[in-house]
Amino acid sequence: MIGSKIISKILSVVTSCVLVGIVTSISLSQEAIQVDPGITSYQKAIGVSGNLSSVGSDTILNLMTLWAEGFKKAYPNVNIQIEGKGSSTAPPALISGTAQLGPMSRAMKPTEIDEFEAKFGYKPTQIKTAIDTIGVYVHKDNPIQGLTMGQVDAIFSKTHRCGNPKEIRTWGDLALTGEWADKPISIYGRNSASGTYGFFKENALCKGDYKDEVKEQPGSAAVVQGVTEDRYGIGYSGIGYVTSGVRAVPLGFENKGFVEANMENAMNGSYPLARFLYVYINKAPDKPLEPLVKEFIKFIMSREGQEVVIKDGYFPLTADLVAKELANLE
Repeated sequence: MIGSKIISKILSVVTSCVLVGIVTSISLSQEAIQVDPGITSYQKAIGVSGNLSSVGSDTILNLMTLWAEGFKKAYPNVNIQIEGKGSSTAPPALISGTAQLGPMSRAMKPTEIDEFEAKFGYKPTQIKTAIDTIGVYVHKDNPIQGLTMGQVDAIFSKTHRCGNPKEIRTWGDLALTGEWADKPISIYGRNSASGTYGFFKENALCKGDYKDEVKEQPGSAAVVQGVTEDRYGIGYSGIGYVTSGVRAVPLGFENKGFVEANMENAMNGSYPLARFLYVYINKAPDKPLEPLVKEFIKFIMSREGQEVVIKDGYFPLTADLVAKELANLE
C-alpha cells in the first residue's frame, strides 16, 4: 500500500530524530510557525572567502537564493552562483566538480550514488535542510473538498497503479456539479529533470506513468502559474510555491478522511506527500570539509537559516534534526 509506505517513512524519521516530542512552543499552523528555540544563531567564522557554486533543484532555488543573500551579509567577499534546472542536474555537477552544493528535492537514486562513489571512492554526504509537502493545486474557485490518493493517481497517470480503476477526465468524474460537471481536467506537472516529478511519480502514481496530456513545466512556479490562469486546471508543486490564486487540496486515503498539507500533518505522517529537501556535498571521510562549504551548511542550520525556510513557505527542522545533520559535517 503506497499510503502506509509513505507514512512509515515519515514516522521512522520522526522516531529516529525524536520528533514526536517536538518543542511545544512551535505553533503548527502555517501562519505561526517558529524556529525551534533550541536552534542557535549563526556565529561568523574567520578567514572564509572564495567562490561557491550550487547546481540542482528548481524547488529549492528560492531557498538557496535567500540563504546565499543571508550568507553574503556575513561574508560580503564570497561569490555565490546558483543554478536551478532540476534535481537530476545536481549529481553530475558534484561529480564533475562544477558545483560544491547539490540541492535536491528528492533523495539521490542508487545509480547516482554509485556514479559518485565510482569517481571518488566514497558516497556523497546528504544534508536535510527543510521539510516540504507537495501540494496538489487547483484554481482558487474550484469547490473540490479533497482527493483520495487513488483519485490523484487516476487524474495524473494512465496506469492507475494505486488501485483506482475508474478513468478521471472531467471534474464531473469527481462529483462536481453545475458548470464544473462537464469541464475537462487540465493537468500541469514538472519535467523529468525535476526531483518533484520523480517524487510524485513514485509516491502519488505508485511508480506509474504520467498521462501524455500532462503539461510539463520547467519550474515549480510555472506549474502554479498555469493553474492560476486555468480555472479547470490541477497541478503539483512544493508548498513553498502556493499563491493566492490557487488552493492546495486536502489529500487522504479511502475512508480515512482528508488532511491539509501543513507542518503538523507532515510531522505526524498523515499527509501522504511529505518529504525533506536536501543539499548534497562532496565530503571525503578522511579530510576536513572545505571551510566555505562547511560555513554555508552551518548557516542553513542556524536560526537565521531556518527562519529563511519559514519565510519561503516551507517547514523548519527541529533542533534534534539540526544536531544530527551538523554531525555529518565533522
